[in-house]
Amino acid sequence: MSRRDLTGAVDFSVLDRTTGGDDAVSEEILGLFVQQAEVWAPLLGVREDGWRDAVHTLRGTAAGIGAGALAEACATAEAAEKADAPPLLERVRDALDAALADVAAWRHELMLRSLKG
Repeated sequence: MSRRDLTGAVDFSVLDRTTGGDDAVSEEILGLFVQQAEVWAPLLGVREDGWRDAVHTLRGTAAGIGAGALAEACATAEAAEKADAPPLLERVRDALDAALADVAAWRHELMLRSLKG
């Protein structure tokens, strides 16, 4: 699959190794990642009691799909004191947005391929 439209926020070779290159399984995993992002993203603020749980969960799902920068940003935010967390959570949100953009592009390309063939 072409990766020309992707930013590099997600290293899809990590996902390919996990799924054995099976596009259907990759699609399912990426769909779950998007669902997790929808659930946890609203908690990415220090005023939310669950912000540390959010970054912990996102860190694991990010690592599983190859979103290394997101996983790293989550780990840094998770380890921070609450007073130091706001700019780190902003970094998590930015990395999450980039990863979601790459996932959307990958899924779009997969859909186009399935329509052609």
